[in-house]
Amino acid sequence: MKISYKTFLLFFLFLAAFSTGFSQKPEKWNSSDIYQALKKLNTLGSALYIAAHPDDENTRLISHLNNGLHIETAYLSCTRGDGGQNLIGTEIAELLGLIRTQELLAARRIDGGTQFFTRANDFGFSKNPDETLKIWNKDEVLSDVVWAIRKWHPDVIINRFDANSAGKTHGHHTSSAMLSVEAFDLAGDKNAYPGQLKYVEAWQPKRLFFNTSWWFYGSEEKFAEADKSNMVSVDAGMYYPLKGKSNNEIAAESRSMHKSQGFGSVGTRGSQLEYMERLKGDLPTSADDLFAGIDITWKRVQGGAIIGEMLGQVIRDFDFENPSLAVPSLMKIYSMVQALPDGYWKQVKSEEMRKVIMACMGLYAEAVANDYSATPGQEVELSLEAINRSPIPCMLKEVRYLPTKLDSALNATLEINKDLTWKKKLMLPADLPFTNAYWLNKNWELGMYTVDDQQLRGLPETPRQFKVAFTFLINGDPLTIEKDVIYKKDDDVKGEVYRPFEVTPPVFVNLQDEVLMFTGNTAHPVNVIVKSGAPNISGKVTLARPQGWRIEPEEIPFNLKLKGEEQTVTFQLFPPASDSEGKISPIATINGEGYTKSVTLIEYDHIPTQTVLRNSEAKVAKIDLRRAGDKVAYIMGAGDKVPESLRQIGYKVDVLEDRDITVENLRQYDAVVMGVRAYNTLERIKFHQPKLMEYVQQGGTLIVQYNTSHALQIPAEELAPYTLKLSRDRTTVEDAEMRFLAPDNELLNYPNKITEKDFGGWVQERGLYFPNEWGPEFTPILSCNDPDEPARDGSLLVAKYGKGHYIYTGLSFFRELPAGVTGAYRLFANMISVGRRDKP
Repeated sequence: MKISYKTFLLFFLFLAAFSTGFSQKPEKWNSSDIYQALKKLNTLGSALYIAAHPDDENTRLISHLNNGLHIETAYLSCTRGDGGQNLIGTEIAELLGLIRTQELLAARRIDGGTQFFTRANDFGFSKNPDETLKIWNKDEVLSDVVWAIRKWHPDVIINRFDANSAGKTHGHHTSSAMLSVEAFDLAGDKNAYPGQLKYVEAWQPKRLFFNTSWWFYGSEEKFAEADKSNMVSVDAGMYYPLKGKSNNEIAAESRSMHKSQGFGSVGTRGSQLEYMERLKGDLPTSADDLFAGIDITWKRVQGGAIIGEMLGQVIRDFDFENPSLAVPSLMKIYSMVQALPDGYWKQVKSEEMRKVIMACMGLYAEAVANDYSATPGQEVELSLEAINRSPIPCMLKEVRYLPTKLDSALNATLEINKDLTWKKKLMLPADLPFTNAYWLNKNWELGMYTVDDQQLRGLPETPRQFKVAFTFLINGDPLTIEKDVIYKKDDDVKGEVYRPFEVTPPVFVNLQDEVLMFTGNTAHPVNVIVKSGAPNISGKVTLARPQGWRIEPEEIPFNLKLKGEEQTVTFQLFPPASDSEGKISPIATINGEGYTKSVTLIEYDHIPTQTVLRNSEAKVAKIDLRRAGDKVAYIMGAGDKVPESLRQIGYKVDVLEDRDITVENLRQYDAVVMGVRAYNTLERIKFHQPKLMEYVQQGGTLIVQYNTSHALQIPAEELAPYTLKLSRDRTTVEDAEMRFLAPDNELLNYPNKITEKDFGGWVQERGLYFPNEWGPEFTPILSCNDPDEPARDGSLLVAKYGKGHYIYTGLSFFRELPAGVTGAYRLFANMISVGRRDKP
């Protein structure tokens, strides 16, 4: 059968779209899972849920649609959540976006949905959609929403947020709904974004809803009185006997995957109504069925009615004790599906049917590399396995190793429950691209990632090209299954551990420090960690630097015999005489070819290991900075890189453990700094707060960085020595005017004279969760605000307490210091130095 180019592209896009994450443990379905999958095979309806960020999605509704109604359900998150905070580690910005992407995929593996994104970057909190859409580049993000609709073919689109809520909520939230409303009409218009039609067809959804609730009405009482004639309500609290769980429990497990945001959720049981307000399209003919009036059977496909009837019979005859009895009928149905005209449902259901047939047979196939990574042109050894654990006659006809042209003609009969294993060595193509997160491969703007390839846009991950295609003959009929090459190992504690197979450069160059601050003319050492991605790598390293900066020596050789071996080379970097800022970048040269990528591993138990390649660079700055005092104690909260930043300007910083927090031990420090959200995350802080207050009374300085008023680990009135009330006030415009409320206060004068210049170049925001009430003992130092908002005077507060000082600040030092914002360093040095101006 001849396959058109467009059909091939559709097939590629569907395979990528239905992926819920690479290199997880393989799916191992039980009979209940197979039975549910059969019901889904016989349901041809689709839904697209749209919101702004990871964790915005309604997992209860997604699970209901997928597990209760067997609807193809996807979540389109406009961003990857790059601008949020991180409660489990120090990763922020694009690295946090990677974590949250994987958390969404983990959530979808639980609730059964599929995941999409746009190219929009989460640039931080936005107070109105006008700002959001300007920074995002509205037309480009709108095109991505249209692209998702055309790929997914949803009958129904559901918005999480109200498109008419400008100024009432996060600007990203409102924007996601506004874009959805506009895209609903554009997706079916062939004149809109015609370049997409090379790969997909125009598609007009039937209905658009807003997933409303009492929260949008202000109270449950107001919602109870609201006119619901334009709404559909569904009970999303049903119980699934085959799963032994309620829909609510599944939704809670799914939501609990958003661990970086602290969204662990307790499962509930019982009826739970979800309301959908119709925005566009016809109103369903039933008030409790989103799809009423829409044909979601095989009859919607030309020639498909008989397929639906046959699948119905397979479902009725399904034997939970022997699922393989369904295979002959399923293979016949599969052949009939392949004979249908090309189209969306043919592609979707063909992929699902292949999985169901394999599950019914207990047919397992796997390709495992002998290492977790290799470089283009390098030899890789694969361990391959195939086993048929059913009485259905099965032969492994051939295996193809993609993207190479190599294959193995096996013609091996797979006897019942007899494992077939073999090994294969092959060379990776020299032009095989690196398996990096595709949206990080090019420099990006504040609001948009740069993704030139239309087929990549929206995918949660970079599709793996290194695959193995297994072609089986099942009862004499062919069935081909593609498997990504993966890596796995036997861990003494965790057992079988899977990891994505990565294609990487032969060498990485990681700078030990992301920021280097020079407060004088003395040279600083610059350590470059050279790491091999392949064995027997040798070459030389040099350091690109700004004009006026000098290095010694000019280049340093390296020689790495083993893969993964590291060698640290050290340059001396000399600053210019005057203030200067710029970036340095190491370059490793091997046989005349330069390599400039760093490698970062992100490893958490709830997501697959992520190998991230980025341009290796660090900010360097020669600044006029003075400090008083030398020793700082840091009590880590949710996780940040402030301690490393303070060491850059000469402070000796000790990160304290729980046992170190005693009044006697604290006395040695010029200041104690609380990490971001320490009072939200440290359960034992209630035992230490009296000690910290006593330390201040005796003459110490306590600097408390931002916390949220929600989920404080101590009573709110104990957070500070005097009245201090936290709020949700923030200033999101990073270059908002900073007004000096106490220009003579030493925080603005000693040891560094703070000026307007020190607030230039800040990133993402000024600060967040400022106090909005405080006692007269506090002196507010700074004032700022977003456009058309009142002044926010609580970003930096200082109070004398006993012989010492208590400082509370919502300024985003946890973002500014790692970004190398020089003014933030000067101001933080003043905070540490408070009260020392008159000391010898």
